[in-house]
Amino acid sequence: MQTRELDMYDPLEDFEPRKITLEGTTKMVHVSGIGPAVIVIPEVPGISPHVARFARWVREAGFTVYMPSLYGRDGEPVDLEIGQAIFKRVCLSAEFRAFGAGGSAPVTKWLRALARLAHDECGGPGVGAIGMCFSGNFALSMMLEPSMLAPVLSQPALPLDDDAGLQISSNELKAVRERLDKEDLTVQAYRFEGDRFCKAERFTAYRDALGHRFVSHVLPDSAANPDVPEFFEKVVQTPHNVVTVHLIDEEGQPTRRARDEILEFFALRLQPHLPFC
Repeated sequence: MQTRELDMYDPLEDFEPRKITLEGTTKMVHVSGIGPAVIVIPEVPGISPHVARFARWVREAGFTVYMPSLYGRDGEPVDLEIGQAIFKRVCLSAEFRAFGAGGSAPVTKWLRALARLAHDECGGPGVGAIGMCFSGNFALSMMLEPSMLAPVLSQPALPLDDDAGLQISSNELKAVRERLDKEDLTVQAYRFEGDRFCKAERFTAYRDALGHRFVSHVLPDSAANPDVPEFFEKVVQTPHNVVTVHLIDEEGQPTRRARDEILEFFALRLQPHLPFC
């Protein structure tokens, strides 16, 4: 995969930009690759070069990536002032429901429809998805869509006002748990130990609700990349972004192992006939 500067604009020229209308709403989705579909849902402040790098790793592992544009300017490196403005805007948006536990974000209905479309277009056993930070819990709510088989929750940060809160209703959570048990599926989840947006209380709440179907991975803060954009240094402040800005792309690093585990999980669920390598 071509090495790119992560602090420079990424034109995403190796993705096909598609305007996709679902549930009466049109969004831009960047699509690339061959194989079963994986939906890479960006973190705030948007499809940064770091998010695009992860999407390319997924593509190179043998999947078709669908990367929806939900906020920010696609390909833009993370800027402090712009990042703060986007963060404030999405916090107030009803589409993302940043505050208050007990209900899925409305945007997840659109994402479930995207999963159906991606499965129809790509085939295979089903679809995978990873949410990060603001979108971290979206992949769990997407399990209400039968084509979704491989959900990954990376540092799920919502709701912002309840450390142990879950952004999903009790009825939806019950339906997800029943499906996980019936189909022998699991939810993979990642966080840093000292993350102030995704604390231990949230993972405990997920485990209480989903039992052994919730597989958590907690990385030590020492594993995080200290060289991060100013937005993450001044706004996020703690290790948080497991597979993007806080990932250290070096052999033996815990964050790279986390990335490889996620790719292997997608392969296990979506490419069961192929050996993972």
